[in-house]
Amino acid sequence: MTAARRTRRPYTPRLPAAARRDQLLDTALEIIARDGYGAVSIEGIARELEVTRPVIYNQFTDLDELLRTLLDRQEQRALAQLATALDAPGPDEALPDYLERTIRAFAGMVAADPPTWRLIFLAFAGTPAAVRDRVERDRELVRGQIRGFIGAALARRAAPGVDADVMSHLVIAGGEYVGRMLLDRPESMPLDALVATVNGLVAQRI
Repeated sequence: MTAARRTRRPYTPRLPAAARRDQLLDTALEIIARDGYGAVSIEGIARELEVTRPVIYNQFTDLDELLRTLLDRQEQRALAQLATALDAPGPDEALPDYLERTIRAFAGMVAADPPTWRLIFLAFAGTPAAVRDRVERDRELVRGQIRGFIGAALARRAAPGVDADVMSHLVIAGGEYVGRMLLDRPESMPLDALVATVNGLVAQRI
C-alpha cells in the first residue's frame, strides 16, 4: 500500500473551467511550436501537464475540437496584434516616422508572443491543410489593409510606376521574412539598421 501511494500520480489542483481550457490550449501550442503538429495528441498534452486524459476530455470532446479551438484563439490574437501594430498613418505623420513606428511595433508584437507567430511565420512538418488555408486567408486580409494604406499614401504623393497591389505583396513577403529572423536569429535583424534601411529605400523611390 505504501509503495503504491508513492508511485501514484500527484494530485492536480482543480482549476475553473475557463482557466483549464486556456492551460490545455497553451500546452498544445507549446508542443506544436516546439515539435510540430505531428507531436500533439491528447496523451502528449496530458503527459506534459501531468494530468489524466479525463481532465482534457472534460473540456474537449477530442483532439480535433481542441485544435480548432486553438486555431480560433490564435487567429483572433494574431489579427488583434496586427491591427494594433499596422494601423494607418496619422494625417500629419511623416512617412519616416510612420515606418519607424510600424517596424518597431511589429518587432515588439513578435517578441511579446513568439508561440503565436511561430505558427504563422515558420513552416512546421505536417502542418494540416486547414491551418495553411487559414493562414493564407488571414494573410490576404492583412495584405488588403496594407494595400489600402499604400494606395492612400500614393494618392497624396505621386510615385510613377509604383503599384499599390504589387507593393502590398512585397511588404507581406518582407514582413514575414523579418518575422522569421526576429524569432530565430534576432541578432541578424537589428532594429535601428532595419528602420534606417527601409527609410533609405523609400526615400530613393517615393
